[in-house]
Amino acid sequence: MSLILTFLGKGGIARSKVAIAAAKLLASQGKRVLLAGLAEPVLPILLETTLSADPQEIAPNLQAVQLPASVLLERNWEELKKLEAQYLRTPIFKEVYGQELVALPGMDSALALNAIREYDASGKYDAIIYDGTGDSFTLRLLGLPESLSWYVRRFRQLFVNSDLGKTISESPLIQPLITSFFNVNWTADNFAQPTNQVNDFLDKGKAALADPKRVAAFLVTTNDPIEVAVARYLWGSAQQVSLTVGGVIQIADQTTADLTAEFAPLAVNVVPDVKQGNWQPLIDALPNFAEQTSKVPKPIEIDVHNRQVRLFLPGFDKKQVKLTQVGPEVTVEAGDQRRNIFLPPALTGRPVTGAKFQNNYLIISF
Repeated sequence: MSLILTFLGKGGIARSKVAIAAAKLLASQGKRVLLAGLAEPVLPILLETTLSADPQEIAPNLQAVQLPASVLLERNWEELKKLEAQYLRTPIFKEVYGQELVALPGMDSALALNAIREYDASGKYDAIIYDGTGDSFTLRLLGLPESLSWYVRRFRQLFVNSDLGKTISESPLIQPLITSFFNVNWTADNFAQPTNQVNDFLDKGKAALADPKRVAAFLVTTNDPIEVAVARYLWGSAQQVSLTVGGVIQIADQTTADLTAEFAPLAVNVVPDVKQGNWQPLIDALPNFAEQTSKVPKPIEIDVHNRQVRLFLPGFDKKQVKLTQVGPEVTVEAGDQRRNIFLPPALTGRPVTGAKFQNNYLIISF
């Protein structure tokens, strides 16, 4: 398994420079590193080399790859057709070409995320540096396992309890019709089998994202107030998807300001803004990523004795947060992200009695 490291912030070229320097730093330490980016011109220009959809070695221990959506979808399309044929007697995807779906919004980033998952599972790399869009869209994609698992749990239960689910289970007239479309005897009971498989897959994704030894991010900003505000927003949004933010990388300029108070308790690392090709000053100024990541606050603490849940949520205030409670789950909506918290048995069934912000923590009382 690899360490997957990405960078968040407003300045795209600055993020790419930091990603390249981080990849070079880890490779110089003897780690097998893959630098992966979207199919955009910035990365090849900064690296002064042409990249393709297959990893290529650009330095000792360092490979680089671009992730074009058309190529990735074509490579995965046959697997999708096999999955469809497993359940449908008359598959429809066989008449559709993968390239026709590339234009769907978000398809490029979703495919890139899946490609990184596959590179991670290959065991060929000790670290994968992902130079993505570095914004809320990236966080929504990283949070897909959490959001999708909520929908799977919710709609599975709705289906089982619905008149349709009961009809499928009990009606001798419906079963022949269902069997004519599907390759399986589709009942409410065996409906659980594919959803359980999906949940297991999503649970593995959530566990990896919540483990700072597996996936982590660093904020990249200058002292520009807008960039600082965006970085703080992304910091809080990352907490919502359980992504660990290990620290801040501040690009120095002539009027570099002290951002310690803005991002406390994260460490702020000031680095030079290097010119293309002169990477060593930036490499030398980068932090120890693993060490800093291990020192960040816990994203969530559940205090059963005091009947409280403490959620680390910097960058937001009470007016920007919405709480919803359904059964054993409390959903916290902040910004553009949603987080579902499973309550322990001692708190299940107790209604939320209050919520307040204190030292960047949202404290929910029951």
